[in-house]
Amino acid sequence: MTAQRIHPADLVVHGGVVHTFDPVGTVAGGLAVRAGRVTAVGDDLTAHIGPGTEVLDLAGRAVLPGINDAHLHATWLGARWPHPLLGAPHEETPVVTAEDRRAAILRAGDVCAALGITSYTEPGLGPGETGCFSAEVLAEYASLHREGRLRARVTVLRLFGLLDGASSLPDFARGLATPVPAADPEWLAVPGVKIFADGIPPMRTAWTHHCYADGTHGSLLVDGPGDGGRAANLAAMISLAHEAGLVVGVHATGERSIETALTELRDGDHLVHGDLVTPAQLRRMAERGVGLTTQPAIATAMRPMVATALGADVAAKAWPLREILDLGVRLTLSSDAPVVTPDWRVHLAAAGELLGARGVTPELTARLLRCYTTEAAVQDGSATWKGALVPGMVADFCVLGADPLGVALADLPSVTVELTVTGGRIVHKG
Repeated sequence: MTAQRIHPADLVVHGGVVHTFDPVGTVAGGLAVRAGRVTAVGDDLTAHIGPGTEVLDLAGRAVLPGINDAHLHATWLGARWPHPLLGAPHEETPVVTAEDRRAAILRAGDVCAALGITSYTEPGLGPGETGCFSAEVLAEYASLHREGRLRARVTVLRLFGLLDGASSLPDFARGLATPVPAADPEWLAVPGVKIFADGIPPMRTAWTHHCYADGTHGSLLVDGPGDGGRAANLAAMISLAHEAGLVVGVHATGERSIETALTELRDGDHLVHGDLVTPAQLRRMAERGVGLTTQPAIATAMRPMVATALGADVAAKAWPLREILDLGVRLTLSSDAPVVTPDWRVHLAAAGELLGARGVTPELTARLLRCYTTEAAVQDGSATWKGALVPGMVADFCVLGADPLGVALADLPSVTVELTVTGGRIVHKG
């Protein structure tokens, strides 16, 4: 029997700790990459090294699958960088022309590459919006993709209404009929839509049974005659998207808006934020396969604001991360940048704070990191080819200065990102 010939790799990294995040949590000493794909994972990769192979000695450093931010407004981030919305006042760069859009996207690509982010979801581009959220931004992404200039893989959810604002059933139906640009779905995919069900508690725009200080309860943002009409139109929008074969991400923060969305959401869909989600709703989500994308650093920053708007008792139960994990909801963590920093290390530290984690917690850290890698890949429909470092999957990974499973969650922001690789190509080297 003739031994199978091993083709030399384009890149081999070895001598470190490679967290593959495969189903059993395999940890290896290195990996080999060829034609943008992982070809081998193991401790001895000598057979994969040829005359043209680039070889990188990790010198004990750690490798993670590339970070996948499941909710990141990249164009807006590029326009505001380095100033988050929750911070010092800053007048962002206007995004009006094609050159503006291109510059913002490319700047965001630089920021993401430096943080080890190899994929992100741009949640909310469409004909109802302008500037950083317009349909022209999607067209610019397509142009950059054709030129081979995207440094991260992009998933887009289209928006047929206003960001943080109203939408109507007729506009939504018309939007669904508009075309999307052709692209390689491994680099630019448009699998679904985003719908704003309500606003946020600090602005008293989340739809809730709780009473705000001014006596109101918020409402749905979807147009319609009264609460019942708005709820019916939200359900109809979700149904129309399903009929079109699309997945749905619903921005819902109040428990009344979440309850309304759950009448139609199904396996593959997800809620965004879920600030006031209840245990009963979490159980329904877990049973149906409805995911949740939340932002721990926003939760820690906004909890005092929720207390001001709705009272300390409500704020104490908001963002119930422990219950989300315990009840088995498909969870992705994200930044919602530029609302706050896109730095996933800061968000994992905030998650540790929400969970009351103390000291080194490798199992918990690994679970939370999966929310930024494998679970995010499930959410954007690409788990068969990215999110884990196993042969056949795309070679998207980052090299860290220390093993994140060996430090406390609170100390993760001090762990350096030293190398980022997307599709086997080095896109950042610190």
